[in-house]
Amino acid sequence: MSQLAYYVGGWDLDVDVCPCDVHFTDFLEEKKIRNGTIFHFGTGTHHHVGVRCAENGSNNAVLGITASVEEIEAYTKLALERPQITRTYKAFFGDIYLLEKRLLPMFDAVCLPHVCEFWGPNNAAYGGMTDRQMVDLLTEHTKPGGHIFFYTKSMAYDQAGPLVAKWSKEAPVTDEGLYKTLAVFRKK
Repeated sequence: MSQLAYYVGGWDLDVDVCPCDVHFTDFLEEKKIRNGTIFHFGTGTHHHVGVRCAENGSNNAVLGITASVEEIEAYTKLALERPQITRTYKAFFGDIYLLEKRLLPMFDAVCLPHVCEFWGPNNAAYGGMTDRQMVDLLTEHTKPGGHIFFYTKSMAYDQAGPLVAKWSKEAPVTDEGLYKTLAVFRKK
């Protein structure tokens, strides 16, 4: 039996290196998305998406997943110090390739900036989905009219880009173009 694939270390907010989370919350605010249900892949130790949505008056509820022990420890510390944030922001530790569809609600926005960055032989050895299967599952759990985002500057976009291009032709989505560094799609 293989050990769970996880990310060693944590990711602090560095907008010059990886602005995807800030660009995502900019989009939500600019488009005035409020009272929505959001899924976010890769919380970072900063937990920017969940914290920003909790503080900006949007009342968006965010469910974040991380495969980093350090990032989930940062969430635990955040919850202990600022419990009001956790009313609308929940983060959990796990392998995104093991998501169980029966546990997922329908989302108004799904942000997948790290597609193709983490899948490997360990994920396959214990039955993890592929990146495409994971994207399809989260597309299925996006409400009609909801948005799905991919980060075009991802360290693995050379792999994710072709996956997204093929998916966008086969999935019930409309390409809405780029917003800063994010490829934006809307569910039909």
